[in-house]
Order: sequence, then C-alpha cells, then structure tokens
Amino acid sequence: MNGAIALDRIRIVLSRTSHPGNIGAAARAMKTMGLSRLYLVAPSAFPDPVADARASGATDVLESACVVDSLDEALHGTILSAAITARRRERSVPVRSAREAAPELVAFAEKGDVALVFGTEMSGLTNDEVERCSMPVSIPANPAFSSLNLGAAVQLLCYELRMAALSPTPPAEPLPDLATFEEIEGFHRHLERAMTASGFYDPANPKRLLQRLRRLFGRVRLEKEEVNILRGIVGALERKPD
Repeated sequence: MNGAIALDRIRIVLSRTSHPGNIGAAARAMKTMGLSRLYLVAPSAFPDPVADARASGATDVLESACVVDSLDEALHGTILSAAITARRRERSVPVRSAREAAPELVAFAEKGDVALVFGTEMSGLTNDEVERCSMPVSIPANPAFSSLNLGAAVQLLCYELRMAALSPTPPAEPLPDLATFEEIEGFHRHLERAMTASGFYDPANPKRLLQRLRRLFGRVRLEKEEVNILRGIVGALERKPD
C-alpha cells in the first residue's frame, strides 16, 4: 500500500484534553508528518483561538477534527488501537515501544482504520481507556524524567508512523481479518449479560471480573470469525434449558 494512503487510515485520538493549545500543537505535529485524522474526546475547550494559534498553519486539521463524547465513539470502526502510556499497567499484553509498534500499525492500516490514543495532560489514560485499546505503547524516555508534553508525544509517534510508512516491511504472513472495536465491545456486553443472567456475575459485587476477562481476551487479537464463534457459544448457552 502507498505510505500516504496508510497514514490516511490512522487516527490520532486525544482524550479529555484540558488545554486547547495542546490540541493545536498536536494538529501541527500531525500535519508535518502527513497525518490528518484528529479525534477529540470531550475536550475542555474546542474550538478555541489558542488551538488555532498553536496549530501554526495546520488549522485544516483542526477544522476537520471529529469531536465525540466518549472513547468508544472515537474508536468506532477501528481494527487496531494503541494506548500511549508511560505508566506501568496490570496488563498481560507486553508494552511495545513506539518504534516497535509503528510498523505493525501501518501494516494493519492496509486492512482498516487504526488509532493512537493519548490521555489527558495531567494523568494520561485511565485504566479503562487502556483496556479498550489493543495494545499499550510507550515512548522510551529517560526514566528519571519521562514526562513529555502532549504535543511532543504526538510528534514522536507521528514521526515513527511516517518512517514506517515510507519504508514498509512486508508481513511474514498474511494479516488476519481482525474484529472491529464495536464487534469486540459487542461480545463483551453479550458475555456480561449472559454471566449476569446465569448468576455467575453479580453487578452489585463486580470485583475485577470484567477487567480480568478483558485482559484474558486482550492477550490475542480477536479475529472476526473468532468473535462470531464466541458469541455463538454464549448465545447457545443462553438458550440451553436449566
């Protein structure tokens, strides 16, 4: 696939950004590297003249930005998403560096939309937001001072994506047909309903069951057919008489 086409299928998602200047800086970073699809999840202030000023000529990226209320909306239709995080998380999926993850993200852009998700400036992504993404990705910064400005973090990731798109590495095997974000979320909702109806799961005393199940299924990239099989099994168990 042409590198520019791959970059066109990559979304940069900023979740709950508190300062509009960082949105403008992210737009500028994106445009310099050939990316244009900006998604904003519940920004504190947007549109805003400060964002326009910091964009420094990338106002077209701001004008076409998609503003949504939730991360689920921002990830709708994607087949792969990377949670950009500096903090250690309780996840079984290994953290990839930006350079390691970029070729895979670009390769899967041949199959459908992919996304990079950045959290709020002060605290980053929540655990729930990370769990909704396919893989955690970090920037290997100085461990003694790893704090990066949001615009700088977006710039680094966009640079790695561009370099991967300019020199793509053909996959060793054909890429699988991954389930979309909403297909996976639909499965999790279906499983939760079935577990609740059976009495196995008590919403009043959830503990960490749903989180652990997300980690369990997050260890593999679920394909479309696999999700269909899992939902078929759950549906059959729901219909089975006591």
